[in-house]
Amino acid sequence: MAHITNSVEYGIHCLLWLVDPASGQPSSRDLAELQGISPSFVAKIFPKLEKAGIVQAAAGVRGGYRLARLPTDISVLDIVDAIEGHKPLFDCQEIRDRCAVFENDAPGWATAGVCAIHAAMLRAEQAMRESLARETLAEIAAVVERKAPKSFPVEVRGWLNERTKGRATRPPMKPPGIP
Repeated sequence: MAHITNSVEYGIHCLLWLVDPASGQPSSRDLAELQGISPSFVAKIFPKLEKAGIVQAAAGVRGGYRLARLPTDISVLDIVDAIEGHKPLFDCQEIRDRCAVFENDAPGWATAGVCAIHAAMLRAEQAMRESLARETLAEIAAVVERKAPKSFPVEVRGWLNERTKGRATRPPMKPPGIP
């Protein structure tokens, strides 16, 4: 079972396009459609990122999202915690006190202190969190930029900017139930 879900992957992919201010302020729908992922799924992620101070929503017809902080100041751990919440990697069930040999009365030596398995998992979780805290959105964006052809970011910026312009020129929708 994945403890870091695909919501984090989708969120980071979307945030990568906000690193470049020239991409404008795309909506969560634009970012989802750009990448072929569910707009409704992405729309659930962005309020969490906004609440955590990672993105800011821009109001108005051309509204969308922009980064609230510099990409060098946004760690992968910030994103994970914003989207997933701070949940433990391992949920110890304390089965050590249910050994059949103990006949429902585990001796103190068996249950004293933190379970050795739980302690190992806590160390692994701490190491993972420290590693994710060291990685930034800017570093991931730099890797993506190195891998992509130079024309790709320009094409994406153009696509996103056309979408933003299109939102501004569409006639306003009437609220449901009004003829």
